Amino acid sequence: MSLAQFADASFAYPGNEILDGASLLIRPGDRLALVGPNGTGKSTALRLLAGDLQPDSGDVRVLGRATVAYLRQSQELSGAGTVLESLLQPFADLQKIHDELLALEARLAEGDPGDLARYGELQERYQRGGGYELEARVKRLTADVGFTEADLGRSVDTLSGGERGRLELAKVLVRQPDLLLMDEPTNHLDLAAIERLEAYLSEYQGAFILVSHDRAFIRAVCNEIVELENGKLTRYPYRYDRYVVERAARLERAEVEYRRQKEHVEKTEDFIRRNLAGQKTKQAQSRRKMLEKLERLERPDDNWEHAGKIGLAFQTGGELGSKETIRAPKLTVGYPGAPYGPILRDVTVNIYRGDKVGIVGPNGAGKSTLLKTLIGELAPLDGKVEIGSGVRIGYFDQKLSTLNEALTLMDEIRSVRADLSPEVVRQYLAKFRFFGDDPFRTVRGLSGGERSRLAMAKIMLFPRNVLVLDEPTNHLDIPARETLEEALSAYEGTLITVSHDRYFLDRICTRLLVIEGTHVESHLGNYSDWRARQKEAAHAAPPPPVAPPPGEKSADKLPQRQAAATREADKQREREQRRLARRVETLEADVSKLEAELAGVRAELAGDHAGDWQKLHALADRERELDALLARRMAEWEEASAAADIINRDA
Repeated sequence: MSLAQFADASFAYPGNEILDGASLLIRPGDRLALVGPNGTGKSTALRLLAGDLQPDSGDVRVLGRATVAYLRQSQELSGAGTVLESLLQPFADLQKIHDELLALEARLAEGDPGDLARYGELQERYQRGGGYELEARVKRLTADVGFTEADLGRSVDTLSGGERGRLELAKVLVRQPDLLLMDEPTNHLDLAAIERLEAYLSEYQGAFILVSHDRAFIRAVCNEIVELENGKLTRYPYRYDRYVVERAARLERAEVEYRRQKEHVEKTEDFIRRNLAGQKTKQAQSRRKMLEKLERLERPDDNWEHAGKIGLAFQTGGELGSKETIRAPKLTVGYPGAPYGPILRDVTVNIYRGDKVGIVGPNGAGKSTLLKTLIGELAPLDGKVEIGSGVRIGYFDQKLSTLNEALTLMDEIRSVRADLSPEVVRQYLAKFRFFGDDPFRTVRGLSGGERSRLAMAKIMLFPRNVLVLDEPTNHLDIPARETLEEALSAYEGTLITVSHDRYFLDRICTRLLVIEGTHVESHLGNYSDWRARQKEAAHAAPPPPVAPPPGEKSADKLPQRQAAATREADKQREREQRRLARRVETLEADVSKLEAELAGVRAELAGDHAGDWQKLHALADRERELDALLARRMAEWEEASAAADIINRDA
């Protein structure tokens, strides 16, 4: 039995062939990653499978009565009303039954036998359709993708772009279709939400095919890889790590076969030339006919290698700066005048020469704010940041705000290096895969990946001994990420980076700054090292009982020791009760302030903006920041309240 198929399918946009006789069978239980460099047509392949597009020839279809749900990369938000109503939209029939059940419940007291019979019938249909489990499933999924229960009542019109993406993800997951199509499902998710999604997909009963550049995510959830290359779909029945090895081996075999055939053809053609008019004319004619029938092999063209050819080579200029690159004791981090107070408190960060430091934490935790504070882009609310002598910082902003939308690529480069001639600039841009007339395009027309490459090109125009990179792998495909990782591994300077890419963090970082609540903790090792220690701590066994000192009669001293231990435990419990009570009180005040400010911002967003789009964007950014911070404070409050309840029960 199969769920869907590509059967000798071809599809092309004008001047751009996507599929050329591609075939693929998708079976129940398949967990497939569709991979390939940007521009090869992965999203188009999903759109064909979803029925949004039709093939030029061949067949692309979902077979039988298999149900399909499709998460698009460009989040086209559908649905109206609240978040909960939008999530329940695909279950309109169940909702009608639910509404009728409520109406009947109000009349059951009247004792009408018809109402009672109808109620029993509807209740059975509702249960058979999974209605009673639906709301619990919705709440679980919304929590998994980063919404709180309070968010279920929000209007979809108030959602930010990232929240819309998370809502669309929850909408396709809650339907539990036979086949899930997901285009970049980890976009807009923080590390904790990505890991929750991995856990969900590991238990998913249906099949799925996803497009992603997140290699750690692919490794965790996919057991087979489908590569889209030169219009063909090649299936590798392996997980990602083995796929990388097998792909290289396949290309090597294809290169060997191509060279062998080429050598054979050249020898045969030489024989024909030498013998066509001699004694071996018949043999020469026979070999010529054989060559005419021979199916010529094309030289293997590795488009991954082409996509990874980016001239990234970060230079320090030979001067690495002072040993203490950045010293920041006892910082308070946030924005002046914010009614909800500081984002981070009592932060101590020391960055030393040659460090490779990653900053991780939930969305809205203050990672980018901390990064800006450490390099002087934002002043601390309290404390002081000291930057060492000889330090030259190169800063990659995740919003790419250093790029001027109105300038051409050539003008962007010359805005930093006006001494470079147009020809030199064109040669320089070619290293970053900008060819032909690309240097004369404006920044406004660039894709996300092209903008990232241009921003990296600007950073490299001068030697920098400290690189500060905020989400540098955003918009980059896997080959470009691998090139960036190789360049940073070879870089002799100091690196500070914010990233949600666990594969990148594992390859590059030797230390993490982990934001937990309003504090920052330093951990040696990469992301996997830190997560392994977290899991070990969570499953650690309680400490063994302390043995009495040698020679002491344990029976005589046991009651005294037990009484002393009890008194000490009581004191510790009281201290913890007071601490948690203060913590809960502080968090309740923070939540009240945040809710008030968020309500004010949303009221402004819902009002008339009179065409002031700059103000509208500023309000939307503010609303996203406040909402993320409120969700974090609510989670902290729930955690502190639960801990207080437990300790009070045990008292």
